[in-house]
Amino acid sequence: MRKIIAALQVSLDGLIEGPHGELDWVETWEDTFDLLPQIDTCILGRGMYPGYERYWQAILTDPDGLLPFSGKPPSQSEIDYAHFAEKTPHIVLSKTLETVSWKNTRIVRSIDEISRLKREPGKDIHAVGGAALVSTLMNVGLIDELRLVVHPIVLGQGKPLFNEVKERHTLNLVEVKSLQRGLVRLTYRI
Repeated sequence: MRKIIAALQVSLDGLIEGPHGELDWVETWEDTFDLLPQIDTCILGRGMYPGYERYWQAILTDPDGLLPFSGKPPSQSEIDYAHFAEKTPHIVLSKTLETVSWKNTRIVRSIDEISRLKREPGKDIHAVGGAALVSTLMNVGLIDELRLVVHPIVLGQGKPLFNEVKERHTLNLVEVKSLQRGLVRLTYRI
């Protein structure tokens, strides 16, 4: 069976956004998780999908332009991810979203559809986020692995990653890897 791997960037205090949705503390959105060779599908929640689509589409439209969220030009690794994302199937879990405009993207209405997808043949699946999606998938036992890139910043206030997780989950540490700029990647099996 395929694994669902939730991979997210978090502050040292476990937040994924500042108090007003700030993401300026994340310098790059390149694949610091080393997931690309391992996955063939991405899952997003309704809240995260519009910004995700806008960000990666901006790179595809103008690889030299300034990006939403950061105001900086994309790195080569971000350009590579944008091309990967353009041809990779994306699933948006939502009961309210009516349409998506990015090709290779479809909306599913229930967790049962995600569970069926996990049983289909293929590579592993990346649960991109956001926090509500990851919590929902953890609450029903669909997350197999958690990869967190921890940034050396304390935001103090903002959106916690695990705010909606309803019960205790024991995690087994698989890998700790020190990355550039003081980042640390933690990999856990659930």
